[in-house]
Formats: sequence, structure tokens, C-alpha cells
Amino acid sequence: MSKILQSLKLDLLSVGYAKLDPLWDFDDVISPFIRLYYITTGSAMVYHSNRAIELKSEHIYLIPSYTFGRYKCDDYHEQYYISCSEDIKNGYSIFNFSSFIYESKATPRDLYYFKRLLELNPNRQLDNNNPKVYDNRPTLMDFEKKNEELSLSAYMETHAILKILLSRFIGEPNSQSTKNNLKKEFGKVLNHIHANLHEPLSVKQLADFCHLNTDYFSRVFKENFGMRPNKYIQSKRIERAQQLLLTTNNSLKQIAEKVGLENLSYFTRIYKNHTGNTPGRFREEQLKK
Repeated sequence: MSKILQSLKLDLLSVGYAKLDPLWDFDDVISPFIRLYYITTGSAMVYHSNRAIELKSEHIYLIPSYTFGRYKCDDYHEQYYISCSEDIKNGYSIFNFSSFIYESKATPRDLYYFKRLLELNPNRQLDNNNPKVYDNRPTLMDFEKKNEELSLSAYMETHAILKILLSRFIGEPNSQSTKNNLKKEFGKVLNHIHANLHEPLSVKQLADFCHLNTDYFSRVFKENFGMRPNKYIQSKRIERAQQLLLTTNNSLKQIAEKVGLENLSYFTRIYKNHTGNTPGRFREEQLKK
């Protein structure tokens, strides 16, 4: 695991300071990047990972990449915000390796890092806080290109700060429940799924992978991840497809093959069942923005 984590690369997309009112009200948001918030005043709500989380002043927050969410401010709040992309060896995700918390009481050092990141990257603020405006492939590519304009020292410091801030949300092993400890033990299974989405995957294969009875494996998997293995695999195939639709020029057939759904009509049907949209229409809408 340590060798894989050594390949972790976090690239800054946006950083800024926003004063937000009830117009900050967005539903069905799913983004191919990590979000971090530092709330300075006021309050708001975010809903993701089957949780309702109140954004409170002097707290920091994490929203993992490819997480469906809702964002709502009834009155007023101000926030430092960061978005960054994640790249790790063999297509894994940092979120496969540990349990993460989504909220933490902020420290003076946290505020320093948010401010320092904005100081290093003064031209990364969002012109519009609506995800439908900035959460699309052309805009994300423009953000990523700005990393090439940084000096070597600024790039290295930016990368280091992103890692430090993300580390603030890694759950401490001693404070985790039995459920989370068992979930961590299933990390190898999640990594295996993530690395082999382009291949056929069966519950029996996964159970054999960790030397468990198929029924027992399926039951424990659902207890820890809230869904059966087949449903989890399908959701990850759709997440990977969305990433490829946003970040590549691959054809729909190529994408279907890369996520293990080689029949294009089946891929389209499954994608629409999960997102309410077809993959072709989703790509067209993103390119028009």
C-alpha cells in the first residue's frame, strides 16, 4: 500500500474565498475532484454520503471526488474553498485506503494553509459558484493548465499543502468503530474492484479473493458499505464512465469496454438508470458549457 500511496498526486484546480447567500443552492452535484472548505462565518448545509452536514464557522470540511451531493445556504456564509484532482497509481483512489471523516474543528494552522494556497495561486478563484458553470471538461482542463504556470517552488509547496490538508480528514485507527475497522480490512477488495472494472467481476470471485464464503462475504460487504457487491461494482463502473466522459475523447463504445460493459446499449441503459441521463447527452451538455 505504501508504494502505491507514494504515487499520489494532487493537482490544484481552484482556490478562493466566497461570500454566499441563498443563491448557493445546488442539487445532484457530482464532481470528478475533491472539495475542501474552511468556513469563516455563517452556516450552510451539504448532503453527501448519506449524511446531512452543517457547515459551521471555524470548521473544515471534505467532500470526496465522485460523490453525489446537495449544497444549500438558507441565509449567509463565507468560506475558503479548494478543489483538486487526484491521481494515483493503477487508477486507485486515496479513499480506498482508509476511512475518512468529513468534518473537523479547524486549527490556526488550517487557516494558514488555506490562505497560503490562495496567496500562491491568486488567479484560481471561481467566477461563478454554480457547479453547472465550472464543473465541465473544458473548464477543468483550463484549471489544470495553470499548474504549468507555477514556479517549481510554488508548485511543490502547493502540492504539499494539499496533502497536508487532506491528511486532516484521515480517521485515526484507535477512534474508529468496529464497522470501520472491518471496512478497512476490505480495502484490498475495493482496490481489486477499482483496478479491474474493465474485467468481468463476480461476487464469488471477490469472496474467493479474500477466502470467504460467498453468502457471508456478500452480507458483511453490505453491512459495511450499505449495498450489495454487485450494486457497488455497478456504481463504480458508472463513476469511471463519468470520469472518462469528462476527461477523454474516447468513443462511447471504448468507454463501455473500459468499464466492463462491452454491450453499448446495456451500458447506455445502466448509465441512464443511475444518472437519469444518457452518456452521449451528458457529454454533449458538458462540452456546450
